[in-house]
Amino acid sequence: MVGALRGFGIKNPEVALEHPADAARGDYAMSAALVYAKRCGKSPKEVAEDIARSIVEHSISYVEKVEVVGGFVNVFLTKEFFVEEVGKILKEKDKFGENKNLAGKKVLVEYTDPNPFKEFHIGHLMSNTIGESVARLLQYSGAEVRRACYQGDVGLHVAKALWGYLQGEHEWGRAYAEGSAAYEADEGAKKEINKLNKKIYSREDEKVNAFYDEGRRVSLEAFGKIYEKLGTKFDYFFFESETGEFGKRIVEQNLGQVFERSEGAVVFPESKSGLHTRVFINSQGLPTYEAKELGLAKIKYEKYPYDLSVIITGNEINEYFRVLLAAMARVFPALAEKTRHLSHGMLRLPSGKMSSRKGNVVTAEALLGEVEKRLPEGGNKDAVAVSALKYSILRQHIGADVIFDTEKSISLHGDSGPYLQYSYARARSVLRKAGCVSSPRDDIFKSPRVAPSERGSTRHFKNVSRSEPTILERVLCRFGEVVERAAREYAPHYLATYLIELAGAFNHWYAHERILEAGEETPYRLALTEAFSIVMKNGLWLLGISAPEKM
Repeated sequence: MVGALRGFGIKNPEVALEHPADAARGDYAMSAALVYAKRCGKSPKEVAEDIARSIVEHSISYVEKVEVVGGFVNVFLTKEFFVEEVGKILKEKDKFGENKNLAGKKVLVEYTDPNPFKEFHIGHLMSNTIGESVARLLQYSGAEVRRACYQGDVGLHVAKALWGYLQGEHEWGRAYAEGSAAYEADEGAKKEINKLNKKIYSREDEKVNAFYDEGRRVSLEAFGKIYEKLGTKFDYFFFESETGEFGKRIVEQNLGQVFERSEGAVVFPESKSGLHTRVFINSQGLPTYEAKELGLAKIKYEKYPYDLSVIITGNEINEYFRVLLAAMARVFPALAEKTRHLSHGMLRLPSGKMSSRKGNVVTAEALLGEVEKRLPEGGNKDAVAVSALKYSILRQHIGADVIFDTEKSISLHGDSGPYLQYSYARARSVLRKAGCVSSPRDDIFKSPRVAPSERGSTRHFKNVSRSEPTILERVLCRFGEVVERAAREYAPHYLATYLIELAGAFNHWYAHERILEAGEETPYRLALTEAFSIVMKNGLWLLGISAPEKM
């Protein structure tokens, strides 16, 4: 096809292949004729016919036929191709769909980032869900991936929470809300909180230290339980108490060249960033988030010399990050080039936006608990609730806000995490009935017609009496392409959409075909069922969702 275009003097033509929505139009379609017709001096139909002729003349393996429709070239693959692909899925199992695009690369993915002394709310749930899926997609692409969590265990928010705690409010989330309200409304409380903030940094007061240490410990233990439920295991935990002084020194070392003094503070001015001025050391001599983040980049690299650092946050700090990266480009240019900031939208409930500062926080645990209440009695309620939340987040582009609808999230009738889990469990139930679960591939291929040396081969399936490949086979074979795109574009929603299509194809096939009593076709149909379960399980894993054997 490329050769046909080069024949018209077009160097390095780009030929995009797409999957038609209607299988009757082929397995692949290309519109290159529409793109290059004018440059070729022919009509789109004539160029399309030349491309089709080139494909046929080169006898490309596994091409059944080529059709021209207007300026489009539609390519149909042979059923042997799909049979071989099913065999490949059965052979590779949990490795099916992997690629080596990032082989040899070290990637550090930072996400979630809840602050001790505050609640783990649904915004952290959003970051965790996206970050975990992105980490797994990059890992599936051959990268060596490490997961990191950066937490603000010092700063004004801690002082506000500790102040509220010392007033008698011994629930940290409410203590923070009380301290925040007092800081804004009461000048005396504001002065006390500012003094407390300095003591937390200096650790000069043993009583304050004791309350602080206990609050930090309790918070981190609570976070650990949530990570376990969500299926995340971090390799590194970084804290602002570690990055603050280091970041402050970096800023001071670059005073004059990068940073400037302004009204008792140290800033990165708009004149140098081209964006807006931000404070890196405040008028009290304490490092701000910006200085800490600058120090963090270097500390991360010293801990794990990454080729790529991916940082996932909410989009409300996009402008902050643009300035931060501009400052980093001047102080640590090599690290700035290795840094990729991904921002996501907000997870909202029908009641509107939440605010930990005002005390109307919806915690991740509360939301998970509410979802669990709506689920029918039975096992795996935790896993199903997590899947309902995660899929609701990942089904949309990560930059968009998500309005969480509890009833839709738990539906077993499509476009939900539980529906994907249910489809997987249905396939596993079929395989259990056939006695194929303990060692699926060996049992599926056991037959008087199959020699032991050929188990796992698909050669004896080539005479299956089917006029053409099923939609299920066609969709199964696209998994690797979808994974590559989702990883390349940091876009798990492509995978979520694909899995819904795959589940729909399987459930339609399941409803219209006999699997266990199909005569000579039974072994292949069991193989196809097993292939579906493998791909669905792999896809769910990439979304950070478990695949229960029963529901």
